[in-house]
Amino acid sequence: MNLASIGIRNAGRNKFRNVLTVLGVGIAIMAFMLLQTVLSSWTSASKYAAQDRVATRHKVSFVMSMPLKYAQEILEVPGVKKAMHANWFGAKDPKHENEFFATIAVQSDTFFDVYDEITVPPDQKQAWLQTKTGALVGDVLAKKLGWKVGDKVTLQGTIYPGDWQFTISGIYTAKRRSIDRSTFWFHYDYMNDGIAERARDKIGWIVSRIADPSQAANIATAIDKRFEERDIQTLSQSERALNTSFLGMVSTVLKALDLVSGVILIIMLLILGNTIAMGVRERTHEYGVLRAIGFLPKHIAGFVFGEGVFIGALGGAFGVLVSYPLIEQGMGRFIEENMGGWFPYFRIEASTVVAALVLSLLLGVLASGIPAYRAAKLHVVDSLRRVG
Repeated sequence: MNLASIGIRNAGRNKFRNVLTVLGVGIAIMAFMLLQTVLSSWTSASKYAAQDRVATRHKVSFVMSMPLKYAQEILEVPGVKKAMHANWFGAKDPKHENEFFATIAVQSDTFFDVYDEITVPPDQKQAWLQTKTGALVGDVLAKKLGWKVGDKVTLQGTIYPGDWQFTISGIYTAKRRSIDRSTFWFHYDYMNDGIAERARDKIGWIVSRIADPSQAANIATAIDKRFEERDIQTLSQSERALNTSFLGMVSTVLKALDLVSGVILIIMLLILGNTIAMGVRERTHEYGVLRAIGFLPKHIAGFVFGEGVFIGALGGAFGVLVSYPLIEQGMGRFIEENMGGWFPYFRIEASTVVAALVLSLLLGVLASGIPAYRAAKLHVVDSLRRVG
């Protein structure tokens, strides 16, 4: 038997109180992991963005359009291999009025060259390319709305009013996390031919595939320089920089979530510290006996630290084990299917698990610090006199 095993045995002295403490620590760890998963999922678009893509938009605002001819001119910029223009369509399914999903009109002939991580069965890919009213939808969106290949879908336009008829030509998946699997892609030509003449031949943004990812910043500058003397100027950024700038608009929310994570850890520290302090007070007489028969102050402190670390580790392990069925398998599946536009991959990352377990041990040590110090400083005579 050693000091650590004695500390662990002490944790079982008051089973009811310590079980409640372990549950409290576990719930706090689970809440911490939930918030960290929200943060990692929210920022995944920036983290997993393709390094060899550059996005170009109107210099003033993302919602302002550019001439269609810009997409062809970008191909003349050195370093650009392929380019694809796109336009936000804005539509909803009247059968699912409360469901939001991105509807985007794209240049279909270069779509798969620019987004090579999109995977579609060959027959479905050909059907989409050959069908003017064809739509390509993500597997998450198709599952949520019950769509199958061959289904006829009518969407109500918001930016471009009217009832728009589509045929589900293909359902795509993604090889990388850089693509949202809840998007509705269709042919730009179909949209362009169906809107008022004054609104035609305008695009929202251009995505370029470049030869050398290390030159993304220089190529973006070259693209903007090409249009700097035009009436409509551009702003080009790497895909990662574009996604990061978008996250800047919600930076306050992200900071608030980080702050809440810290508050949860402080609460866990106080709960754990209170339990350990109560245990030390109840065993003051026993510690006095141990000191009287030759145990040193460092041994008494070791008992307390062992108990604190054991309870913290047990609570952390419980929180991690419960998090997988509740957060990833339960809540995660629901969020991916219903909020895929914002949280396309709601999964617990390995770094979050490691952080949770390490923090559990660290907080066990910190919570034991003051009780261990006070127990080590007890005088033998005073300890023997104290009861309870």
